[in-house]
Amino acid sequence: MSTTKLDLKRSALLIVDLQNDFLHEKGAYARGGANLPGAAALIASMKSVVDAMRAAGGWIVSTQFTLVPGRDGEPLISPHLQQLRPFLRKGDFQPGSWGHGLIDELAPADFVIEKVAYSAFYMTRLEFVLRKVGIDTLLISGIITNGGVASTLRDAHVRDFHAMLLTDGCAAFSREAHEASIASLGTVAPKLTCAEAATLIRGA
Repeated sequence: MSTTKLDLKRSALLIVDLQNDFLHEKGAYARGGANLPGAAALIASMKSVVDAMRAAGGWIVSTQFTLVPGRDGEPLISPHLQQLRPFLRKGDFQPGSWGHGLIDELAPADFVIEKVAYSAFYMTRLEFVLRKVGIDTLLISGIITNGGVASTLRDAHVRDFHAMLLTDGCAAFSREAHEASIASLGTVAPKLTCAEAATLIRGA
């Protein structure tokens, strides 16, 4: 851990896509047989950080992958996602639905940001919200390490946010993809474990 000080008034825990439809046994991905390896360990690690941030009065921001329903209620799905996850159907990741929400173990968040692509900054109000409340430092976690997490972290970097990556607060569908992404993102952001992050928050 290379970061030794945290200003909680200017910092937020950013949770990328830890939603029921991704992680819960009754969610869309479990229904489709696309279970995330290590999900239980990920949630347990993240709960310590969330609890520490909440107790310290810091900000918690959750981004929610969203399938926008069309006029007939069928989701607007990009072709690559439709091919990759053909089991996605009407009601999955729909705004306001149970599946769309942050998992119970980590809820609630101070801000919830709907997102439609990998990066939580792409065509969302995330940057607007962060700037308005004076946040310039992000502890980034979530799924998928080589997808939403990597894209969001890189976008945060080019927007001059100080981003830190929680190495065991992220997960991918393969250990190899996760580790490769963690290694490559180390050139962009400091890395720390969830235990180190919780200690950093409590000491702020």
